[in-house]
Amino acid sequence: MKQPNILLIFTDQQRFDTIGALGNPVIKTPHLDRLVREGTAFTSAYTPSPECVPARACLTFGQYPSRVHCYNNASPMPWQSKDSIQTALRRAGYYTHAVGKCHFTPDKYAYDLAGFHSRDRQEELSGAPRHDDYLQFLWANGGRHITDPHGVRGEMYYVPQPAQMPAALHPTQWVGDRSVAFLRQRRRRQSQPWYLFSSFIHPHPPFCPPAPWHKLYRDLDVPLPDLPPGGDRLLLFINHIQNRYKRRDRGYDLQLVRMLRAYYYACISFVDFQVGRLLATLEETGQLDNTLILFSSDHGELLGDFHSFGKRSYHDAASRIPLLARLPGTFPAGKRNATPVSLIDVTATQLAIAGATFRTHAPDGLNLATLGHRDRTVFSQHQQGGWGLYTAVNRRWKYVYSATDQRELIFDRQRGEGQTAGDPAAMRAKLLKFLRATGETAALAGKGWRRYPKLKINPNPDAGLIYQDHPWADQRVPGYSTATQPLVTA
Repeated sequence: MKQPNILLIFTDQQRFDTIGALGNPVIKTPHLDRLVREGTAFTSAYTPSPECVPARACLTFGQYPSRVHCYNNASPMPWQSKDSIQTALRRAGYYTHAVGKCHFTPDKYAYDLAGFHSRDRQEELSGAPRHDDYLQFLWANGGRHITDPHGVRGEMYYVPQPAQMPAALHPTQWVGDRSVAFLRQRRRRQSQPWYLFSSFIHPHPPFCPPAPWHKLYRDLDVPLPDLPPGGDRLLLFINHIQNRYKRRDRGYDLQLVRMLRAYYYACISFVDFQVGRLLATLEETGQLDNTLILFSSDHGELLGDFHSFGKRSYHDAASRIPLLARLPGTFPAGKRNATPVSLIDVTATQLAIAGATFRTHAPDGLNLATLGHRDRTVFSQHQQGGWGLYTAVNRRWKYVYSATDQRELIFDRQRGEGQTAGDPAAMRAKLLKFLRATGETAALAGKGWRRYPKLKINPNPDAGLIYQDHPWADQRVPGYSTATQPLVTA
């Protein structure tokens, strides 16, 4: 059988509940809905880590954080010691290409080390604009004055804002453009299968869709955030520290939250529009039914639920992700599978369907195509200093342990996350056993959890705030600005 092409469409910070055909009555996602109709939806998919870099490391190497030793955005990925999925596919005869955000560490612009033959590069907070293909495109098309091409961060990180460029020059459109160009180019080389990682920065904040997409949803259109009675008691240190540095802990403005959610939905619908362009191009070039199409995201976004914002949380809004798979004859059309799955299963699936292998290690995941319907436990982990957060999820239960808070939580998934319920002993034992088996030591002491000092947020509401500006952007105002800012030349 001919090796199928592989198209992995990846978003950043997209919640599991943002696809119309899977139960969201408001959001408009006609092309993702098509993938739901023509493929299989995995409705209980979780990230192995609710933060960008470790989640992407797990996807790249097919293992949990405790094996890739990548726990937060500052962790380097194990390029020297482990095969990447791109390396394995390349060895199996695939031409490998990436478009958009990869967020590789320590070099976010690398491609050959990562196993890609080629890359169209677009990254957040670029410190090396000469390596960022999108920035070069934007500047060449009249956008040299734009200092925040992905939206204004810092003080406005969680303030909805229209994009500073028209839709034709928007980062999301550029990923669609370059992905379509690749698909058309490969039509002429059908003797070699290809792998395309088509990766969008949106709906990662700031939520800045272009006009007229920014008014696709209005504040009264979108559902209200999930604010269960007593939900604040379920917040952990990581929720409070995120709210602080995202400037969302000095009052809860429901009107602002509704606008945030409207702009967030608009960002996803604009991505959906690009998905439609990719599907149309595959049809046009005769490659649709010989291409494994996978759609997923690295993690979700709290978006005001539980009075919280950001990722790095155990809540489903941050840790549960969309996952769709389409390949006729392999993934049944219109099926939904509630078996708990993870991004590491996406890696195992690509290996199995391509006939590729890792030489350096065994993947932790399972082939989604042969998974069936079963009960299964998947795991998630995030660590930064003493901010250890560990999660285990099966069909019925979600267990959480926060080393920072010296606290464990257990939820009955049939009853939601509004309150804890059940005995944590069995799920705790599963998680501890998994961590021991994968070589995790930082979290464990004897037969239980290692105790770390409890952390408390600084009572000064101005403490811990951060600014995130592009180092190359000249934001000085002649005659007014007093501080000088070093610039990186293009």
